[in-house]
Formats: sequence, structure tokens, C-alpha cells
Amino acid sequence: MFRVALSALILCAALRAQYTGSARCRDCHAEVYARWSRTRMANVVRDPRVHPDAIIPDLSQPNPLVTFKRDDIAFVYGSKWKQRYFTKVGNDYFPLGAQWDIANKVWRPYIAPKGADWWVAYYPADNMKRPTGPLCDGCHSVNYNLETHQVTEWNVGCEKCHGPGAAHAAQPSRANIVNPARMDSAHASDVCIQCHSQGRPRTNPIGDRYYDWPVGYEPGRPLEEFWQLEDHKLGETTFTHFADGTAHKNRMQGNDFVQSAMYTHGVACFSCHDVHGTANNADLIKPASVMCLECHGPHSPNGPRGASIGAHTHHKAGSSGNECTACHMPAIEQTIANVNVRAHTFRFVTPAEGARLKIPDGCGGCHGDKGAEWATAQLKSWFSPWRME
Repeated sequence: MFRVALSALILCAALRAQYTGSARCRDCHAEVYARWSRTRMANVVRDPRVHPDAIIPDLSQPNPLVTFKRDDIAFVYGSKWKQRYFTKVGNDYFPLGAQWDIANKVWRPYIAPKGADWWVAYYPADNMKRPTGPLCDGCHSVNYNLETHQVTEWNVGCEKCHGPGAAHAAQPSRANIVNPARMDSAHASDVCIQCHSQGRPRTNPIGDRYYDWPVGYEPGRPLEEFWQLEDHKLGETTFTHFADGTAHKNRMQGNDFVQSAMYTHGVACFSCHDVHGTANNADLIKPASVMCLECHGPHSPNGPRGASIGAHTHHKAGSSGNECTACHMPAIEQTIANVNVRAHTFRFVTPAEGARLKIPDGCGGCHGDKGAEWATAQLKSWFSPWRME
């Protein structure tokens, strides 16, 4: 009996740090697996040889930016805002020089110019000298191996958020798998922030390469030991931040969120999103107009203070200006060209503050043609002559 128990312990110890792949999770979690498999998390990276429909634009149409052929494409990244294309050389992947703007249906150049991301200074200005392994693949895969450049699986699989799952698959128990829902809100959110943030590893370079993802981090471990969020000085507009500290570009939801009152009051990313998949935009648990009001309905201790949402927003029911996200999560963070994603600080930036700091405000997205003075006057007539400056 003792030998059997000891053997089981040895097996569990050997499996604890091993990855098994999402397909093993399907055996016990079929419904969740089925939902997840349809999400963008599960389909960020696609091989066009396996998924011939993955390439959105018509490559047979000539364009001076497109200097590659379909057969050159080893991987496709993205399907919502933009699509990028990568070729394989040896055991590394490299970005091709054109990307497809999905919303505008046009080709645009794809190269990180001088003065862009921090890592640009450490790589030559040539896409074929900027491998995706150190710059992208740690977030677009599970268990990327720095030495072999191999992965357990591409895309954001189950173990990206739940940690190595071999021991759990062999002997299911709460004790041998990470569940962010049972973690404190800050470290639970770190599971998302590991990829939804701009920053750099605490240790860099590693070997002879500079990495742009938190090398060594696994869910359940303190992300702050592996990752430093991009610094910002208030009052300065940079490649990554507006002057008030709000993110300037996509993939910075974490940089925003950790500044918010939501974060400090114990709200986690999964309080609003279910990355296993929902029918709502951005995998929201409920439509934003419903979910926000569950905590912020009229007369709620969390506000707003008006007798109705219309009394708070001063916009007609059903209009975009009556939506919570219009003012508190404006779409101001660039993903490509004029296509933006929503801020996650939840702050309302007044028109006067926006004009002073030269940053987008909560009104300009819809009323930009009328100017900050007009918008400030409107706000003063609604609330207080003292609080809108």
C-alpha cells in the first residue's frame, strides 16, 4: 500500500510541471472546450494549410505592398481588426511586410518603425531579423520553449490560464490545477495582464535576445516577479500612453485596468469577460449595457446618483451616448489606422482636461465637431459649474 501511494506521489510530482494540451481538457470539460474552441483566443494563430479560409484578403489581386505569395505564409495572426502574415525560416517565424486592415479592407505596411516599441532599438530595421519567438510567440502559444522554439500548442489554450495540466488530467483535483476564479482578484487579473499589457521582462536580454513577453511566468505565480509594466510620466504623450496615463495603443488593457477604481475594489478581468466564449462582443458575460448596470444602476451606492440612466447621461435611451461605455470606456486606443479599441481605466475625461492635455475626452468621440468649449458648457449645465474643468 505504501509503495502504491509513493508511486502515485512520484508520478504526480513528475507530471506537475508538464503540459498536456487543450485536447486533454475536452475529456472532462466538453461544454467549456466547445465554447472556447470557437473564440478568437483559440484561433489567433492559424496555419493556412490546415485552414484554407484563414486568409481574409484576395491575394490574387496585385498590390505594391504585397511582395509575398500564399505559399510563403506559414501562419496568419488575427481576424477581427487586422490580419498579419508570417513566414518560417529554420525554426523561427518572421513577419511579412504587409498587413490587412479588416475594417477598411485595405493593405497597410507592417513594420515597427524607429521610436515605436521599446524593443525596436535592439533589433535591425528588417522584418526578417525580427523573429516572432522573442517578440510575439510567448503570448500566442502555450509553453514556448526558448531553446527549441517549440510549443505545446499555438493559440491561447487552457494551460495558458490554468497552468500545466498533465497532473490534473491524470488525477483530477482542485489541488493540482490553477483556477483564477479561486485566486485573489489582483493575481487572477495577472493571468490576463501577462499578455494584455505593454512592458518588458525583469530579466532582459535572455541569452542573446530581448523578449517582449513575461518569460517564465505561469498562472498562480506572481507576475510582478517576471514582468514590469511600461513606465509612464504624467503629462507626457508617448508611443504607449496619453498624457493622463491612459493607454495609447492596443493590447494595453492591463496597463489601464490596474489604474482603475474597479481594480482597487476587487473587480477582476473575469468579472466582466468569460474567455471560454460567449455570444457577446469581447466575450463579455452579458451585453455591456446590462452588465454595467448590475453594479451601477440608478441610486446604487456605486453610482450614478440620478433617478434614471437618462438623468445621468442626458442622452436618449437607446442612443450611443446613453451607453456606459461611451463615456467611461471610449474607443481611443489604436489597433490599426482609424480602428480603435476601448480604454479600461473607466475614467471620464472631461473636455476641458482633454483640451489641456491634448488627449481624447469622453465627449469628443461623438461631438468632436463642436469642440471642447461647447462640451464643457453642456456638462456645466447638467451637473455643477465647478466640477467640469
